[in-house]
Parts: sequence; structure tokens; C-alpha cells
Amino acid sequence: MRQLSKSKIIAFRQCPKRLWLELHMPELRDDSGSEMAFRIGNQVGAVARQIFDHEENGRLIDVDEIGWDAAFSETTTWLATTAAPLFEAALRINGALALADVMLPETAHGSLRWHMIEVKSSTTVKDYHREDLAVQTYIAQHAGVDLASASVAHVDNSFVYQGDGRYTGLLKQVDLTEGARAMAGDVESWIDHAQQVAALPGEPDIETGPQCSKPFDCPFLHHCSANQPRTAFPLTSFHRLGAAKREELADQGYTDVRDVPDEKLSAVNQRIKRQSIAGDAWFDAAGAAASLAPHTGTAWFLDFETISLGVPVWKGTSPYRPIPFQFSLHIVPPGGEMTHREFLDLSGDDPAEAFARSLIDSCGTEGPVFVYNAAFENRIMRELAARFPTHADDLRAIIHRVVDLLPVARNHYYHPAQHGSWSIKALLPTICPDLAYGALQGVQHGEAAQQAFIEALAPQTTAGRKAEIKQQLLAYCKLDTLAMVKLWQFFRGTTTV
Repeated sequence: MRQLSKSKIIAFRQCPKRLWLELHMPELRDDSGSEMAFRIGNQVGAVARQIFDHEENGRLIDVDEIGWDAAFSETTTWLATTAAPLFEAALRINGALALADVMLPETAHGSLRWHMIEVKSSTTVKDYHREDLAVQTYIAQHAGVDLASASVAHVDNSFVYQGDGRYTGLLKQVDLTEGARAMAGDVESWIDHAQQVAALPGEPDIETGPQCSKPFDCPFLHHCSANQPRTAFPLTSFHRLGAAKREELADQGYTDVRDVPDEKLSAVNQRIKRQSIAGDAWFDAAGAAASLAPHTGTAWFLDFETISLGVPVWKGTSPYRPIPFQFSLHIVPPGGEMTHREFLDLSGDDPAEAFARSLIDSCGTEGPVFVYNAAFENRIMRELAARFPTHADDLRAIIHRVVDLLPVARNHYYHPAQHGSWSIKALLPTICPDLAYGALQGVQHGEAAQQAFIEALAPQTTAGRKAEIKQQLLAYCKLDTLAMVKLWQFFRGTTTV
């Protein structure tokens, strides 16, 4: 019998095939796109140790440093004898093991009991957190731990960091003891069935489905879908068709957007179906031009990059509140030559106010400011205005000039290669194929920009690497606004691109 970790049991809960692959073919994992989540989780875990160990008399069990046998031994001794916090406590029973994020002692009734806390980087308690805690509680109790309670501590996004290195209040505890204990029978069954899957000689025959992305994106999806029949336009090529609706259509035998009856589709998805069948673009050129005709004068094309930190590091900021650190601005005067301005702060200081000042100085006072998906840029500018009142009027003046190119694209253009998405990265290759994000070095999408920003600020990053990151970030953001210029020209019908 294997010793299945709690994470493996939770993987089984998502999909038995995932568990089997985790155990027998881990080299097939694709964790690209998970780096930011892992980084935030580690940061929140580190801060939890500060929050729950005020007297600094606790102990961190480092399995990588001392090994599993020593970790189990030290955990057992500590929980039996020491009334001080223990972090990453190593617990095991026959067939299962777990690392408890936080164990806090209680001696009020004359005996040593423990409050177990699982720390999560999300801002709410998720359903799978309850299962996670139930597994942890089952293992702890069957390992002989005298549990007083079991809780989840999640990030409170109303917390405002004061810049003093203290994070009390960042985490909010939710007591889930009763529910976790009530699921003991379920957990026992999960462990038993997971052991049966683990012992299979080959991977289970399970087709891809909703479980591939719920509650997490499965790192084995590429492997599982590689040999399955492919269609040129799967149901995911519809626009904003929820998982439940896709599953309903799949249950009715539909796998290709071209085969779904019109009466089951919205007007937008009927258009997607028609163009997928036709194999070419639909373009309402007159409508697109008419929607842009009122916006005259010098045209400004603006894009922001932001960082959202689970653990805020600058005074006055909150968890996951986006902080702008970069913008690109292309400027096209009537009949004049296009120019470009940009801002990027890699100093390590809070970039927000410097960003606001530079933005105000760069955007002039007249002419439409074109963005792609205005809700984002407008939100950032409103938050900057609230945070820095001296700049509020100037920022609101820019907001008043904002014109969103996304509705123009969505209402007047569709190419089947977009596969239901009107993101600028899906749209651009169908209109201007000579501009390609794939040709950029290092930073090719928003999450990569956030990761690059964090790496640039890390103390261990060399000056040479920081300079390289700077150029990659500038090139990426500049392409975003140049792409908007090309889309604007195309929709106006003023320039062949």
C-alpha cells in the first residue's frame, strides 16, 4: 500500500486518472501557468508563520531538510510535549499522510490540545477547501492528535498593509470543525478507492470533460486529450458558453459548433457558427467605421500592466489589488507621424503614484484615448484617483476621454480563427498577421509580465538579467498598443494593414 499524500487524495477527488498519472507518469505534467499561484501560496504560507507565532517560539518542520522519517518523529514528539506553534507538521496513518500548515496549542483545560489551521491564498473558502480540511482532520485524528478544532484561514482582501512589516489581519479564520469531522466516512472511502486506482497496472480510461478544469486546471490535460478525436471547431469555440451548457450540448451528441441548431444559440454564437461553416471572416466595415467616426482629433492608444500581490508589500495597498507598474502609449495625430511614450518602474518602490504622474503628463488633454476592454484601465485610474486625491481630477479627465475598441470588434468583426474569443491576441493575427506575440522574447502574455516584474524586483536578480527583463516588458506592452493602432486603422478603413 502506498502512502498517499493529501494532495494526491485531492487529485483523486478531481479525477482518478489524474491521481494515476501523478504517481506513475509525473514527467507528463505541464505546470506552465501555475507559477504565479505557487509563488503567492508560498508567500501567504510564510506570512502565516509570522501571524500565528507572535512569541517566535514555534518550530517549522522542513521535510526537504531533515527527511520524512525525522519529520514524523519530531512532529509526534512536539505535539505530545510542547505547547508552542508547529508549522508543516508531518502526520501519517496507514495509507495516507499530510503536512498541516499550522498547529496551535491549547492548554486551557489542563491537557495539550491542538487547533489545526490550513492556510489558503484565496479570498474565500472554496468547496474543495472543505474536502481538503476533512482529509487533513481524518489523518490527524487517526494519527492520535487531540484536535480541538480545524479551520481554514484565507486571505482577507479588505486588509490594508501599513508598511511596517506586520500582517496581523491578513488572514481570516473560518472554523469548519464540525463539517470536517462529519466527512470522516467519506474520507475513508476516498483513501480506499484512491489506493485501488494507485494499484492499477495502467491509466484509467477516462475521457476529458468538466473535471479537467474543476476545481483546478489539470496539468495532464495535454496528455489526456492528445489521442482523442479532434474537431476543428469544438464547443469551446462558442463565446461565453458556460461549462454546464457545453456539457448539456455534449450529452445531446454535439461536438462541433457547426452542428448545433441555431435555436440553441445566442445571436453572437449563431454568427460564430455561420463563419465557422463559411471558413472566412465576417466584417461589417460600414458599422465599424460609423462607430469610430465621432472620435476625431489626435488618437491616443493606451495599455496598462499591473501586479496583484497576495501579500501586499507597499504601504496603503491590499491583497490582490492591481497596482499599475507600466504603460504604453501610441499617439497618432491627424495627418502626422505616430509617436510612442512609455513608463516602467522596476525600482522596487510602490510604482503607483509615479505611474499616475507620468500618465497624466503623457496623455495630453484632448482627443480620444483608445483602450481594449475599458473596464480594466478605467478601474485602475479610478483607484489611483481615490488613492492620490491630488491627481484625481486629471485622472478622471482621462477616463472621460476613453473609447473602448473591444465592443467595436465584437459588434462588427469575427473570424473563425478567433474560436469565440475577442481578446486582442485572438483578434490580431486575423487582421494583422505580421504582428505576432509569439515572436516576442520572454514576455508574451499578461501573467508572464507579472512574473517578469516580480523577478526583476527580487534581490538575487542580477543587473544584466534585470536589464533583459526591462526590454522584454517594454517590447510586450508596446506591441499591445501598436496592435490597437492597427485594429483602429482597419476598423476605420483608413489604412490597409
